Amino acid sequence: MNRSAISIKPIRKFVPICILGIVALSGGVSPAWAQVSLGAASEFSILGGTNVTCTSGSVVTGDIGVYPGSFTNTGCTMAGGSPPATNAAAALAQADLLRAYSALQSRPCTQTISTAAFTGNVPALGPLAPGVYCFPAGVTFTNTTLTLIGPSNGIWIFKVGAALTGTNFSVVMADHGRPCNVFWSVGAGVTMTTSALKGNILAGNATDGAITLTGGSVAGRALAKVAVTVTGASVIGCDALAGKCQQNAY
Repeated sequence: MNRSAISIKPIRKFVPICILGIVALSGGVSPAWAQVSLGAASEFSILGGTNVTCTSGSVVTGDIGVYPGSFTNTGCTMAGGSPPATNAAAALAQADLLRAYSALQSRPCTQTISTAAFTGNVPALGPLAPGVYCFPAGVTFTNTTLTLIGPSNGIWIFKVGAALTGTNFSVVMADHGRPCNVFWSVGAGVTMTTSALKGNILAGNATDGAITLTGGSVAGRALAKVAVTVTGASVIGCDALAGKCQQNAY
């Protein structure tokens, strides 16, 4: 799709955008988080299995959970629950994470993208409408902006066969698309460096399903079967994002 052919709608004022979301839901359109169920895992902004490490300079808005491992906090700023208070919920969440990961992996692809590395803004990737996008192997984004364009109830699923790596990688929501309606189902580890990722990361591989965030931000959730390491990065959970109501401000 040619980026120049897309007309991006201007950001509307606070009240009209909020009303639009209410009207869409009351009109019988199922919200995306009901169509892609994370179960108990949806309660967490960060969820790990073997360990969650959050260092000084990092900011997490929302609950942090780890099961059956440990939580290491070296000066992380947190607004939400954390171990040991969240231990029981994290045990349930890990089971639901695996169920959600398996369900996403079974979704049929609407488009398969064979390119394994993107550098700069690649017009061929273009603004992507809601759908299921499959990368058969791992994929690397370097200095790349990926624009997702669609309605407030649109769902984007990215199935990555191996590792997902981003450096100065940004995901931008256009029109009324919402970050928490984006799902990254990754077959290996996720490494984001000075990137601004939008969506729910599901690193469900039992061997190397870990998430490493260095600098930058995640607007959504970081959910891993193995470990999550946050170094000088921010994670803004979906509960906080939903409270803003203005989708385009995420």
